[in-house]
Amino acid sequence: MTPPFNFRSLDLNLLRVFDEVMAERNLTRAAANLSITQPAVSNALRRLRELLDDELLVRKGHGVEPTPRALAIWPVVRQSLEMLQESLVPDSFDPATATSPLVLAMADSTAATLIPSLVEIVEREAPGLALRVVPLINRDPRHLLNEASADLAVGYFPAVLADLTAEAQSGGLPEYETRRLYDGQYVAVMRKGHTLANGPLSLDDYCNARHLLVSFSGQAWGFIDEALALLGKQRRIALTVNQYATAARVVAHSDMVTVLPKHFVPLTGIADQLQQQPLPLDVTAVHVDALWLRRSRHLAATAWLLGAFQRAAHALV
Repeated sequence: MTPPFNFRSLDLNLLRVFDEVMAERNLTRAAANLSITQPAVSNALRRLRELLDDELLVRKGHGVEPTPRALAIWPVVRQSLEMLQESLVPDSFDPATATSPLVLAMADSTAATLIPSLVEIVEREAPGLALRVVPLINRDPRHLLNEASADLAVGYFPAVLADLTAEAQSGGLPEYETRRLYDGQYVAVMRKGHTLANGPLSLDDYCNARHLLVSFSGQAWGFIDEALALLGKQRRIALTVNQYATAARVVAHSDMVTVLPKHFVPLTGIADQLQQQPLPLDVTAVHVDALWLRRSRHLAATAWLLGAFQRAAHALV
């Protein structure tokens, strides 16, 4: 029979190791981040497993996968460690000497729009900083921030902003913060010479066309379909992809019509093969926002990166 857990016997270093492995889902990367050996990481996890009487993390492929118990306790462990660090060692960030990697969650169109200008700023002011861009799989990146899979998410997150606004209006303190980077709009895009490429695009002609939908999640339903449903209309989706760049190349060589952010069309590299038209229905403007955890583990670095993103976005105007 396993003896009852005694909190006084807990070595807090075990929680630091657990937190890093949960963030990375990989023992080798966690060991590198902690500046210890992989056997030391494995030993720490073994001791924590014995104390908590749970496997916590099990091997899967080249990494590890958390158990339900690990997922349940990790938010508390992370918040406690962050509060302790904030009290003892205030967060700081010097871009000129920074080498820690930062992870960004973005769609390809947003990355193509902002990353080139952002890289110019980073190369000039933070040459040692390593950035990694991971794709969005839907328009709600909160799980990526909660799991520390991303430090900052940039994109169009209408449902998230609605939730945060409602929470603030009810007197709560949202876990996340946001900042508007730029506004844009969506346009209908098709190949040059398409039958709908010249003249005003009517709603009926638009609905009767064959459509290519860009869906991060893979679901064959998007905000355009929601807007059409309110008008009692629907369109026929012939193909669904998860990248705007792919959509642009497909419509350039087919009779399908897609919807792209207007800012992105010149960045496709094939804008001379494309024709854009105003959408024949009212849709919400594209509000591209930065989203991050209020208690991010890299809060000072995130603050600097946010300022760099704002300067990159300003170059769009």
